[in-house]
Amino acid sequence: MNIHEKYINRCIEIAKNGLGSTRPNPMVGCVIVHNNNIIGEGFTSAYGGNHAEVNAINSVVDKHLLKDSTLYVTLEPCSHFGKTPPCSDLIIKYNIPNVVIGCIDDNIKVAGKGIEKLKNTGCKVTVGVLEVECKEHHKRFFTFHNKKRPYIILKWAETQDGFIAPETKNEQKPVWISNDYSRQLTHKWRAEEQAILVGPNTVLQDNPSLTVRDWTGENPIRIVIDKDLKLSKSLAIFNSEAQTIIISKNDVDFSNQVAKQICDILFQKDINSVIIEGGKHTFTGNISFNTGIKAPKLNGKLISEEHIKDDILKTYRND
Repeated sequence: MNIHEKYINRCIEIAKNGLGSTRPNPMVGCVIVHNNNIIGEGFTSAYGGNHAEVNAINSVVDKHLLKDSTLYVTLEPCSHFGKTPPCSDLIIKYNIPNVVIGCIDDNIKVAGKGIEKLKNTGCKVTVGVLEVECKEHHKRFFTFHNKKRPYIILKWAETQDGFIAPETKNEQKPVWISNDYSRQLTHKWRAEEQAILVGPNTVLQDNPSLTVRDWTGENPIRIVIDKDLKLSKSLAIFNSEAQTIIISKNDVDFSNQVAKQICDILFQKDINSVIIEGGKHTFTGNISFNTGIKAPKLNGKLISEEHIKDDILKTYRND
């Protein structure tokens, strides 16, 4: 690992502190180095606040050192006015001579313009250090802007014999398959994503609130598919704890490409990530149903498998 990779790795590491709070902005990490010593660090503040570069520059005690420093950042500094002024202008203001960037910002508002602005002032710009790792880190942001849809995570829990629910239930509440630690992890995931989506059967059978209770964080926006608008307003998903968006036949033609239409709706609402109850992360609990609703089968690549006490967590990537 060379010196540039070392500091970009650190940028990625600190950027994760913004997971769940920067949306729909990317969670960027920035490190400022002077004579091989880190003199400033920053990550993107909650939406509406400072970008990573601003926080990193503000953290430098002796601003005179900036004119002889290198700024490392996971994503190209912005060049346009949004909620905050352009980060590239601030870098130029302090005469930072070297900027190392993990990956270019594909957002049409930036897309190389930040790099061009820096170079035009004589700044030496290096692009593409740990580019693959930075793009993976910014996967929500890039999926939203490049594919015009949210980044999608599918999650379900299944029994040892491959069922996700019993055929019948006596009470309107969940039948727990995974253990308390796994359920806490799913609440952590909820806090990390902008929205959570379920169908009407889950709402009717389990009456979930779909909020963050076993973890500290912001509740996701609740997306509920209710084709005929039959769900009772007394259900938990209509409480005041989080925003709820209902998708019905008034919004979607349920006879044609339903998933694409829903993705289009979420894109128009600036939702850059959604966790769906069923799919990418699968918990295998230490119980059996013998009969019930079968778990889906995935064609994706298994990228990790770990134990959470007596549960098994498997993570797949859609190829």
